[in-house]
Amino acid sequence: MAWVRSARSRVHKSLGLAAALVALATSAIAQNGPIRLGVLTDMSSLYADNGGRGSVVAAQMAVDDFNGKVLGRPIEIVAGDHQNKADIGAAIARRWLENDNVEAILDVPNSAVALAVQGITRDKKKVFLATGAATSRLTGDECSPTGIHWTYDTYALSQGTTRAISRLGAKSWFFLSADYSLGAQLEADSRKVIDATGGKVVGAVKHPINTPDFSSFLLQAQASKADVIALADAGGDFINAVKQAGEFGVTRRQKLAGLIVFIADIHSLGLQSAQGLMLSSAFYWDLNDETRAWSKRFIEKTKKVPTMIHAGTYGAVMHYLKAVEAAGTLDGPIVAAQMRGLPVNDFMTRNGRIRQDGRLVRDMYLFRVKSPEESKYQLDYYELLATIPGDEAFRPMEDGGCSLVKKS
Repeated sequence: MAWVRSARSRVHKSLGLAAALVALATSAIAQNGPIRLGVLTDMSSLYADNGGRGSVVAAQMAVDDFNGKVLGRPIEIVAGDHQNKADIGAAIARRWLENDNVEAILDVPNSAVALAVQGITRDKKKVFLATGAATSRLTGDECSPTGIHWTYDTYALSQGTTRAISRLGAKSWFFLSADYSLGAQLEADSRKVIDATGGKVVGAVKHPINTPDFSSFLLQAQASKADVIALADAGGDFINAVKQAGEFGVTRRQKLAGLIVFIADIHSLGLQSAQGLMLSSAFYWDLNDETRAWSKRFIEKTKKVPTMIHAGTYGAVMHYLKAVEAAGTLDGPIVAAQMRGLPVNDFMTRNGRIRQDGRLVRDMYLFRVKSPEESKYQLDYYELLATIPGDEAFRPMEDGGCSLVKKS
């Protein structure tokens, strides 16, 4: 029987050696293979036009403009569809970070999914570039040392649109809100502005995400006789609500306010339906020569008008790669700290800075949607009403409840 034991011993040693070789090979691939960035987005549902494949294209444009390499390694963009479900988004994020050597996750145009991803990347000490998510909780009670909230948030959007409409004399408001994190935070942040400006909320109703029929919700809003019906939803839900409000004649007596509006939504609605809407945005393709030059490149690749998510995704990837190069490492906390230390300057942002809580502070803009008669050329959709300085647009850091903020 001794020869049996000896054979078994040789087999065990061989298996152990094979496992060690596999581990070494995997480690070598991880250290010398491509640096992967994961675009986690909505590829097939109500936010697909606002983020979706356009975000993948924008991220790849940034990589190409960075010459495709950092720290001597090629950069690779991978993409996933979270389907607007937090569990699916979380599963993709975990697989990317644990098995697929993804170093940073970006986009995530769904607040519930983004909050789940923020928690995972915080635990894994990987960078999360929230270029598509809106909830201001990402820099509040759910802040992270490796989380950067890049493009906009519910507080800034509420500050711009709600305050502007209040200044025009609106006193009473009714909220039609998506029944998940985005709608809840948009409504909460807007209510604070309404209270501060002497207005009153006379009613509110929540609708499920991806709602095809808004009739019952709009009838409640109409019956409230509020001056303004605030739409605290986005993408396909916002588009359907605006279209059906017009069909029901709601807009004859009441004003609609979109609290998170993308140019892709306006393009889908058409100026005849969207004219007169006031909205806040972090980006407009036709703002200046630099935005037009970048947008022309994007449109050539996608045949679509770029949204603020697409522009933000490009800027965040470029800034991340600059930070990796400057830090000389892919270590998440070190790179995130380097990102906070570098000023942000690109076609979209001038002298931006990333605060301790992870919020990129940059100017926001207040626009009015043009009428068909005012539009002079293709995609000429917005009139600029005001530039809102970043320090006014975004919530004061000490008011957010972020545990990273040092108390004075």
